[in-house]
Amino acid sequence: MKFPVQRLYSLSRTVHHLNTPRINNHRLHWNSAARPYSTFNRLALRAAKPFPLKVGYYPYRNFILVRLATRLLKIRYLVLGSAVGGSYTAKKTYDQWKEMVPDLTEYKWIIPDFIWKLDEHIDLEKIRKIFDDAELAKLLPDFDKVGESLNHLKSLLSPGESLYNEVKGVSDLLLLDSTENSTAMKASDTQGFDNNEKQYKKVSDKDKAEQLQEELLRTQLKYQRILERLEKENKELRKQVLQKDDKGIHQRKMKKSLIDLYSEVLDILSDYDSNYNTQDHLPRVVVVGDQSAGKTSVLEMIAQARIFPRGSGEMMTRAPVKVTLSEGPHHVAMFKDSSREFDLTKEDDLAALRNETELRMRSSVKEGQTVSPETISLSVKGPGLQRMVLVDLPGVISTVTSGMAADTKDIIFSISKAYMQNPNAIILCIQDGSVDAERSIVTDLVSQMDPQGRRTIFVLTKVDLAEKNLASPSRIQQIVEGKLFPMKALGYFAVVTGRGNTNEGIDSIKDYEGDFFQNSKLLKTGMLKAHQVTTKNLSLAVSDCFWKMVRESVEQQADAFKATRFNLETEWKNNYPRLRELDRNELYEKAKNEILDEVISLSQVTPKHWEEILQRKLWERVATHVIENIYLPAAQSMNSGTFNTTVDIKLKQWTDKQLPHKAVEVAWETLEDEFARFMSEHKGKDHDDIFDKLKQAVKDESIKRHKWNEQAEDSLRVIQHNALEDRSISDKQQWDAAIHFLEETLQSRLRDTESVIRDMVGPDWQERWFYWKSRAPEQHVRNETRNELERVLKVNEEHTAYLANDEVTTVRKNLEAKNVDVDTILIKDTWHQVYRKHFLKKSLNHCNLCRRGFHYYQRHFVDSELECNNVILFWRIQRMLTITANTLRQQLTNTEVRRLEKNVKEVLEDFAEDNGKKVQLLTGRRVQLAEDLKRVREIQEKLEVFIEALHQEK
Repeated sequence: MKFPVQRLYSLSRTVHHLNTPRINNHRLHWNSAARPYSTFNRLALRAAKPFPLKVGYYPYRNFILVRLATRLLKIRYLVLGSAVGGSYTAKKTYDQWKEMVPDLTEYKWIIPDFIWKLDEHIDLEKIRKIFDDAELAKLLPDFDKVGESLNHLKSLLSPGESLYNEVKGVSDLLLLDSTENSTAMKASDTQGFDNNEKQYKKVSDKDKAEQLQEELLRTQLKYQRILERLEKENKELRKQVLQKDDKGIHQRKMKKSLIDLYSEVLDILSDYDSNYNTQDHLPRVVVVGDQSAGKTSVLEMIAQARIFPRGSGEMMTRAPVKVTLSEGPHHVAMFKDSSREFDLTKEDDLAALRNETELRMRSSVKEGQTVSPETISLSVKGPGLQRMVLVDLPGVISTVTSGMAADTKDIIFSISKAYMQNPNAIILCIQDGSVDAERSIVTDLVSQMDPQGRRTIFVLTKVDLAEKNLASPSRIQQIVEGKLFPMKALGYFAVVTGRGNTNEGIDSIKDYEGDFFQNSKLLKTGMLKAHQVTTKNLSLAVSDCFWKMVRESVEQQADAFKATRFNLETEWKNNYPRLRELDRNELYEKAKNEILDEVISLSQVTPKHWEEILQRKLWERVATHVIENIYLPAAQSMNSGTFNTTVDIKLKQWTDKQLPHKAVEVAWETLEDEFARFMSEHKGKDHDDIFDKLKQAVKDESIKRHKWNEQAEDSLRVIQHNALEDRSISDKQQWDAAIHFLEETLQSRLRDTESVIRDMVGPDWQERWFYWKSRAPEQHVRNETRNELERVLKVNEEHTAYLANDEVTTVRKNLEAKNVDVDTILIKDTWHQVYRKHFLKKSLNHCNLCRRGFHYYQRHFVDSELECNNVILFWRIQRMLTITANTLRQQLTNTEVRRLEKNVKEVLEDFAEDNGKKVQLLTGRRVQLAEDLKRVREIQEKLEVFIEALHQEK
């Protein structure tokens, strides 16, 4: 009897190499392998080894029983050979599923040891005893079904495993590490299979081969369904274990997960060097694609939640969003700078998360812009999530539409290039399969950043629409084989991310994707391969590539930061040997304490100092009004009664309308000046000029926020009215003080007037003779005019302040006689200054006469020609200034200083929360060097912790 060695060899090749061109019409089911296949790991055949069974050719005998046994043996090998593919694939998937379970040896006190060997010991009754809590027991999976499924799978795997041991010598599997090896494998595999198929056709026709293939697919589908049910139940069991761990162990300090440590490093690096030009070369998965190509939907499928804002054809991703995926007992999301957890299993929390994400995007966009380069960091945890860090970028556009900023297209390109030019970034290039491939922009951009395709993964979305709309389905095959686009990639995937309904859930989308590929002609006809479809396979492939890139680059990155740290520390020692390394936040705290000390110093200013400053500044503010609008008009009166009446009326009008407001302004300016004086005072050697800019900004902002008490003016108005109405000078000392105040005022005004006249008429004869100065023509005219006007005053020393028209005419004619041409305006203007000088000198002479007038004042100037009403006026003004200064000082010390101190504290708190303000106000190489040192040390330390954890996980 002849044993069909060649037939068995052909059958084994059929089981393990269904991706060969010869049998594309008999593809495996779309989800036939739970193993995370990717385009980076392909199966290769070793050279066929001789079949180990001892068989040969025997003489033909006409025994019926022997012939019947021969036929039965042939059927046995056909049936068992068809089952070996499914059995082997199921067993390998099941083994790998066990390997994916994390090392829980530290938590043996929670779960018995036999749980770790479920394939050997499935005593689920003991697990029931552990979970006695009724509420927890409700959440547990049906252990009877789990046990039944495992027993059934074990019975199925046993014959498959034994037969596999027999066939192992015929064919074996290898993983290829490069695309070149994969190509060579494919060629050799095709050739070998052709030879075996020729031998197989000698004993079987085409129909039997197709029937055998269909039976094999049905068997594998059956095993796959069993594995999926087991995987789902295992996921629930793992969730319960993690929840138990979360309740019991979380009270002790839990270590951060590996991906969380890595995400923290990326966050610090993004602040340290946002352009990735010099330092940050750590891997992350960069998701790029044309607008509305489905890149956000792909990311949501990987995260297993609809976490991003939705829009119909409009731009929704306005800023980069960094998503850190990690495994956890609950499906939750959290922003980096927030403590709120969003439960992704609840639709209300999902809607709130999408709304918060959109608000953060819009707030990060500056006025007049459409997109922002600021990164929003989001962490997503959940059972079964693949650990990785992805960055969703704004969609690439070809045209700027209405409502967008003119530079939107350029900004999106610059953001995308900034992320993709990182040599270790994994580029997830998303292409819309429902539109013409020639309309894609992103493929050209990716080709520029990664021309060799060493870190690019191509994803074709909306394959369901593509299959429905495209007249030539082979076009899809060209895309996923990398033959249509000039860009190169590590791998090509085809996915379906829903029916276009924004309210569709993740589970519904996954079911729709599975049903589509199960019935798709693309998969059945061999245009797509099983490992190239579904977002699950994509997620596994991206995760594998991500961690491979991390392991290859993280230590090199740590060494680079170690060298940078050494350089920075050397620069600090050489330039600032005696100064502490204070970063910007530490410097701000030091400056804050100094400012608060200086504000407290305001309360230590003496009352006398306050009153002196207030009185002097208030008089400087109102002196001009008192002289020009009150004293000079009243002095033109012919008698004492008219003088006092004019003074009283003008003082009341002034007090009602202007004086209280002026006084409050003076008090506010005085407080501001004193505060500025304390802020700007140098403290000797301890003074650090690096704080000057910050102190000035705090002072300005505090003053800007400070508002004086609105009731202060009303109370001041009453006090000032009463002070100005009093005319009773009680003693000689007050009389002398008033005369001294009047003299100082008049002398100051006289000096100002003489200075104005000197500028008008030019240098006098001494300056002309000794300093060789000369007068301008206009000054010559002014000088002649002044001389004529002085003659008028000499004729009538009691002349009024106003020059009559006939007097103006007389002066002009006299000047014309001297060949000096003048107009009326120039004469009156010159007269104002000449008369003012005359009046002030006259008042000073009268002031000297009033020194002995206190005696006459007490007698009300009876039987005396001396009248000192001007002294009484200035005593009233002086007394008003003294009382107002005292009132303002009390308000300052009791109320306003405290309010200012409160404002300063509020400003300091606001500045402390505004990093931009601190960067703007605390500048210089010293600050930047300290900041860089702090960041580099922190990055290096976190990288070392991450590398240690990475080695432990290995």
